[in-house]
Amino acid sequence: MAIKKARIGILTGGGDCAGLNPAIKWVTKGLLDKDMSRLFRRKFEVVGIRNGWAGLVNGKPMQRGLNKDHFWILDEATVRTWDRLGGTNLGSSRTNPLKDEALLKKVIDNVDKNKFEAIVAIGGEDTQSVAEGLRQSGVNVVGIPKTIDKDLRGTDYTLGFSTAVEVIRQEIGRLRTTAGSHQRLFVVETMGRHAGHLALQGGIAGGACMILIPEVDFEMDRVIETLKKRKSSGARYDILVVAEGAKPVSRTYEVVQSREKDDFGHVMLGGIGDQLKDAIKQSGISEVRSVVLSHLQRGGEPNGYDVRMGRAFGLAASELIHAGSYGNMVALRDNRIVSIPFTEAIQRNEKGEVILNLVNVEMEYDEKRYIGKRRTLNTKFI
Repeated sequence: MAIKKARIGILTGGGDCAGLNPAIKWVTKGLLDKDMSRLFRRKFEVVGIRNGWAGLVNGKPMQRGLNKDHFWILDEATVRTWDRLGGTNLGSSRTNPLKDEALLKKVIDNVDKNKFEAIVAIGGEDTQSVAEGLRQSGVNVVGIPKTIDKDLRGTDYTLGFSTAVEVIRQEIGRLRTTAGSHQRLFVVETMGRHAGHLALQGGIAGGACMILIPEVDFEMDRVIETLKKRKSSGARYDILVVAEGAKPVSRTYEVVQSREKDDFGHVMLGGIGDQLKDAIKQSGISEVRSVVLSHLQRGGEPNGYDVRMGRAFGLAASELIHAGSYGNMVALRDNRIVSIPFTEAIQRNEKGEVILNLVNVEMEYDEKRYIGKRRTLNTKFI
């Protein structure tokens, strides 16, 4: 007897980054794999959902299997070269259907009307929190972790992080030549709202003299004094890295570009690099400039690690679907690909905020010198 095909939707949510397209490719290839179909006696039709959760909020039911504005039928030929590409060919958005009952109903109706057996959600804590909300509403979901901030709980790695760290390393290298030529100090602002993984690892890779992270409020006087000591000891130039969410002890809130909030309640951070530059300039230590890396960290093709992790996560997600094991997110733990329940990845504090994976300050960060710790035995390294 012929096996009826089930329809699976794939979407990418939140900020774009390297590693998304490899994951989409390998979810698709894994679901369409003939050996897996024979093993599990399951066949699938794979549909890319455009523009994240917005595609399921705004999309109309597919007619004769296709609605080009919101849905895209994927096959192996279509996705063949996607693992070479940065960003997401499906598009993304920061739409949050959980913020309104009417939006949530639209998503659930679209899942039903388009006969999706399950949705694969590739994204960070915001995207996965929506997936968890849909799971609670009866929708079959599987998650793949993605965020350059690496702040999603339950996994040692999130897609995009390694490539973003490499971008920071390369950009610091370029700044180093001009800093050395002019005996300047450069303040480099990276992304990192609440978690300092990206700034810390990018700064270490780039050889920064100081790294300021959101987990530890810094003392401006200590920053200035440290820079003065470096110059008096013969440093001709310096690179200081700061995460966008870092702040001095004198401030209650992070420095923001705009107080306007997105669908998930986030304001737009940015500007701490300029404030540091101005304070350092006033101290008269040296000529100082600030550079905001911003979306450069998200751009470009994935490095080898993100290509391989996109493949591993994508295939693991497809295996969960073949087995009908829904309500789980794939993850990397102790260098093994595993799956964990959404309830483990998405947990909330007493304020209803998603609990994040932050830098382990005791193990990883020197709070006195504002730099990575110089003791690494028995620490995790990703």
